[in-house]
Amino acid sequence: MSKLKIAIQKSGRLCEESLQLLKDCGIFINNGKDQLKVSVENFPIEIMYLRNSDIPQYLEDGVVDIAIVGENLLAEKQKNIEIIQPLGFSKCRVSLAIPKEVETDDIDYFQGKKIATSYPNTLKNFLNKNNISADIHVISGSVEIAPNIGLADGICDIVSSGSTLFKNGLRETITLLKSEAVLAKTSQLDIEKQNILEKFLFRIKAVLKAKNSKYILMNVPNNKIEIISKTLPVLKSPTVIPLAEEGWSSIHSVINGERFWEVIDELKEKGAQDILIIPIDKMVI
Repeated sequence: MSKLKIAIQKSGRLCEESLQLLKDCGIFINNGKDQLKVSVENFPIEIMYLRNSDIPQYLEDGVVDIAIVGENLLAEKQKNIEIIQPLGFSKCRVSLAIPKEVETDDIDYFQGKKIATSYPNTLKNFLNKNNISADIHVISGSVEIAPNIGLADGICDIVSSGSTLFKNGLRETITLLKSEAVLAKTSQLDIEKQNILEKFLFRIKAVLKAKNSKYILMNVPNNKIEIISKTLPVLKSPTVIPLAEEGWSSIHSVINGERFWEVIDELKEKGAQDILIIPIDKMVI
């Protein structure tokens, strides 16, 4: 039987979150990241630990079938790769940053300036779209130090919290693109591997759906059941269970985590009491 080859980053936060996703999907890895290739016993998948910058090329060449990789890297490498599922973690953005003493946020600041970056293609495309002519200095690491040593007037780099910029006397001005970890695939999958991928994707979607949802239980007067049920649209219909106390029922349903407090306030206003919230492990809908 074929095995689906999945590439993940060798180390770092993206690697850790990728491994956690696999674990949440019921895929257990016996040995660690010291090996470049690891087989999995309970699912037809083979994990390859690769250098992050190499993953897009390996995907395009069909050396690996799928990969968990940042959108920002795919945009920079400009390969023929299909994104099939955003994963919701390792969120960041590719942004321009300048010395904090520079007061303007206008893109015209960069006209004729020197910009240090590890994302030359992304930066070049952005500057061209905005009719800005700048001198791009490509740096493989420690981009933030470039303005301090006189190498550049600003930088273009990935930003998450912004703490690294702050420590180096820089501030973020313009976001070129927003990024998160995604599941991407090669264009060279055969039918057997495509079937495995669909089963894997089914597990991923169940995990992601659960992370964005909460199981909710509440006690409700019977004359409020209909109006409260309309506030709970995640499932087809809430579960209603009569209580021992006459005129009351318990309603069980699921709410979207993104609207959590808003929905709770609505439920209380409409008469719900004794509200309990429980995390969900998986959701298969």
